Amino acid sequence: MIQQDSIAHETIAVQGDSAVPQHKPLTPAMVISWLPRNATPAQQDSAIQSRFKASEIRWSQRPDTLHLPGHDKGHNMLDVQLPQYYKEGFFSKDTLFHPELPGGRYGVAGDPVPYTIHNDNIITSLLLVCFVLTLISLSNTSHFIISQAKKFFYTPHEGSTEVAETANEMRFLVSLIILDSIMIALLYYFYSLHTYGDTYVLKSQYYLIVIYLAMTVAYFILRFLTYSIVNTVFFGSKKSGQFAKALLFISSLEATMLFPLVVLSVYFELSIKNAIIYFTTVLVIVKILTIYKCFTIFFRQKVFKLQIILYFCSLEIVPLLAFWGVLETTANSLKINF
Repeated sequence: MIQQDSIAHETIAVQGDSAVPQHKPLTPAMVISWLPRNATPAQQDSAIQSRFKASEIRWSQRPDTLHLPGHDKGHNMLDVQLPQYYKEGFFSKDTLFHPELPGGRYGVAGDPVPYTIHNDNIITSLLLVCFVLTLISLSNTSHFIISQAKKFFYTPHEGSTEVAETANEMRFLVSLIILDSIMIALLYYFYSLHTYGDTYVLKSQYYLIVIYLAMTVAYFILRFLTYSIVNTVFFGSKKSGQFAKALLFISSLEATMLFPLVVLSVYFELSIKNAIIYFTTVLVIVKILTIYKCFTIFFRQKVFKLQIILYFCSLEIVPLLAFWGVLETTANSLKINF
């Protein structure tokens, strides 16, 4: 009888398991699936709220065990009476534990790209402006330059008349003088970067170019004023005007010859040694042409060689050496000495 009862009980359990349907737990997805496909979000929300009721939240009353064995339980960081040493730690100011703090940059910073002149947009823009200014000036002063080139090695007679330059030509001749000043300022800027480095007390290195340009323009203005005063006093206004025109022609020629040197130094990484040789060659040619015009205009009828030497040294060589000394002093004063 006991065996029959156990067998019968087992059969009933099996039959009960297969007969009783197993219901799945109700989920919001199932409730939404009962609704039509065009049900609005408000209707879906109403259906879910009708099926599910919010139950009362019962917080855990178990003690906090998240502390080291042998130590007291942890303290609440929001407690105002908690000592400061509980709130501060090695990671207390870490941005990973405080999302409200700025994170900054993580990892190892890469090596910055070194400064190169050929990647400088300001220098490139300045050279483009100089190139355009050169083309415009040469096209508008071509008549003056060709006439000066034709009669440069020709000695005019005392009673010969010369064609006066127009105001437009004089303006563009002045622009060529400014171009010559820009070329000299850029070349000395490159020289100072190579000699003294790129650390200066100025906020930007472009201020250094502006300072060199202002000094170069001041040198040319003082040079022309000195020549004009001395030549007018000792040789007359006519010869002084002839020499002024020749000096303008020589300065425009100097600017034209220095422009390729600046381009080679910027974009073709011309060595400082070759750049100095190029600049010295141009400077020697310019000074030879200047002393030749001094001789043909002022001292052609005089045989005293000492006069032209004193004249050229006092008005050309000494101011040039003084100008170089002022540039060197300015560069030494503005650089940062570590």
